[in-house]
Amino acid sequence: MKVYNTNQIKNLALLGNTSSGKTTLAEAMLLEGKVIERRGEVENKNTVSDNSDIEHENGSSVFATTLYAEFNEKKLNFIDPSGSDDFVNGAVAALAVADVGVMVINAQHGIEVGTEIHYRYLEKAKKSCVLAINQLDHEKSNYDKVVEEATERLGKNVTVIQYPLNEGTGYDSFIDVLLMKKYSYASGKLEISEVPADQKERAEDLRQQLIEKAAENDETLMETFFDKGSLTEDEMRKGITVGLTTMGIIPVVCISAKKNYGVARMMEFFTRVMPAPNEMPAPKDNAGNEVACNASGPAAAFVFKSAIEQHLGEVNYFKVMSGEITEGMDIVNTKTGNKERISQLFVTAGKNRQKVPKLVAGDIGSTVKLKGARTGHTLVAPGCTVEFARIAFPDPKFRTAIKAVNESDEEKMNEALQRMNLEDPTIRIEYSKELKQTILSGQGEYHLNIVKWHLDNIYKIASEFIAPKIPYRETITKIAQADYRHKKQSGGAGQFGEVHLVIEPYEEGMPDPTMYKTGGKEIKVSVRDKDEQNLPWGGKLIYYNSIVGGSIDARFMPAILKGIMEKMEEGPLTGSYARDIRVTVYDGKMHPVDSNEISFRLAGRNAFREAFKNAGPKIMEPIYNVEVWVPADRMGDVMSDLQTRRAIVQGMTSEKGFEKISARVPLAEMNRYSTALSSITGGRAIYSMKFAEYAQVPGDIQTELIKKFEAENNEE
Repeated sequence: MKVYNTNQIKNLALLGNTSSGKTTLAEAMLLEGKVIERRGEVENKNTVSDNSDIEHENGSSVFATTLYAEFNEKKLNFIDPSGSDDFVNGAVAALAVADVGVMVINAQHGIEVGTEIHYRYLEKAKKSCVLAINQLDHEKSNYDKVVEEATERLGKNVTVIQYPLNEGTGYDSFIDVLLMKKYSYASGKLEISEVPADQKERAEDLRQQLIEKAAENDETLMETFFDKGSLTEDEMRKGITVGLTTMGIIPVVCISAKKNYGVARMMEFFTRVMPAPNEMPAPKDNAGNEVACNASGPAAAFVFKSAIEQHLGEVNYFKVMSGEITEGMDIVNTKTGNKERISQLFVTAGKNRQKVPKLVAGDIGSTVKLKGARTGHTLVAPGCTVEFARIAFPDPKFRTAIKAVNESDEEKMNEALQRMNLEDPTIRIEYSKELKQTILSGQGEYHLNIVKWHLDNIYKIASEFIAPKIPYRETITKIAQADYRHKKQSGGAGQFGEVHLVIEPYEEGMPDPTMYKTGGKEIKVSVRDKDEQNLPWGGKLIYYNSIVGGSIDARFMPAILKGIMEKMEEGPLTGSYARDIRVTVYDGKMHPVDSNEISFRLAGRNAFREAFKNAGPKIMEPIYNVEVWVPADRMGDVMSDLQTRRAIVQGMTSEKGFEKISARVPLAEMNRYSTALSSITGGRAIYSMKFAEYAQVPGDIQTELIKKFEAENNEE
């Protein structure tokens, strides 16, 4: 394969809802680009994109596949990610390196939830897209409605390049208003002719709209348009190219990927109007400096995907951001500092790999056997200081606890989960010391079921999901005092320590204490020392030494704090972490022989426990900010469901054809929400959730939690 220059490269991401036909389109593009000689079909489980066992079993994409095609003296790099929100990591990673998205739309369904999801990520990445309206040969195809919906939801930059003549089961022709030609496959092969007389008026009207939109994107073209009232084909192409670099145009093309209608023309369109990498706005590195996509610059590459492949081991897919990457060159991983050598370079189409001697700025390829290179890492030539920001993947939306069926497999299971996280960073694994569970988080129940499928079928490790515990917190609501004497005598040196303390709720900005009123008495205190602890689990502990007269030696104060911290790690109500408490140790007693650190640690711990019980203890639960995007006709059902989850609705707004509900919901009520939401809306709604704060649980729920904790302790 020849080495392509930067201006000969086009990078794109195939986007769209599940079943829109992305994988079928990718297969057609590979055939047109002569990467394959015979196209596969999703139904036959032989496509280049869907090449894993789980994709064959499910009949849909799970992993993002990196592909390429040579066409019209250009190299098209394209990535085919899953259309499911559960596997959105592929689309997010693809948009980190693609310059333009190709939004594939099912002509019978129009703008779907997956379309909306991927378009939001396009906007976030500040990338434009081309709308490829697919399946125009379906009996329920409705091109005009799709364009109308797209204009309503994606904006007025939607601009028709092509429209179908006879959509439906007899579809075989379309009009291209850029070229003012009719493309027909009626005879079984492509025939290009002039626009028919009965289509001239519509075609010229749409061409004029295209000319005006192209002119809007460039001042010089605008002046030409005002002077001449029109633009040439090349001038229109220039305006489209500029618009695609600035999100100023969304061209619409027509295809039937399954029949291969319009695919070659679409690829020709891409090669002539899609911006090359060096025509896109220059990305910035972590220092805020622009990095020009220039083959003569210092070598720098960005890893957008890591995978573990049979017979190869770890494979890293990257985009050359600057300079050239050549076989045999030494590079440095800016994240780890490791110096490594590029032993082999490939361009890939699924599992098909072709060796190349070098890749220039803007190109996409892969390499193997790098130590420690991961998604989001930057690889540079020695001496180069460029480093790019890591990819911002979405926060998890679904969590479960997982354990190996056989305890002896626990370590192997965790290793397998870490390997899966290497390939999909939206899979999060954490062992919670607090909950005593391994918590597996992801984008949805289906996402995590696929993880379990891999454990069961690929790694041969039997595993099971169990309900995840909730990380509750405990705190207090009023002042309480307690004292505790620890005394132990068993021959020889004994143990003695006595601690008097006061506890109270902590709030930011409180003045240091001078007096407490509790239990019908006043306790005056004089702060000698203050220790402010930012707790690892959130919140604070403020610890005051207010000992006067030497009743407790200063050397024992850290031991008292240690005892208090031990009890805060295991609150008295449910064993959850305690937080946001001020403790003032104001008096006590010690023995000249028997007092030691362990005595005061135990005295401090037990005094704190007694005071906590009398300080109006409350259980706090994690609250999440939840946003749900739902079609208007399902709004009522979703609202009703949220109310059963103790949600507090903060607001409702309309956003691009969807209703957005903003609510605060306890984490305890969000278990399996993705499944419930899909069931309620027929899979047409999406949601996001982000931790907000801890808040007190209602009294009846607190009573239930305490009873449950006590029952579990009694069983043990």
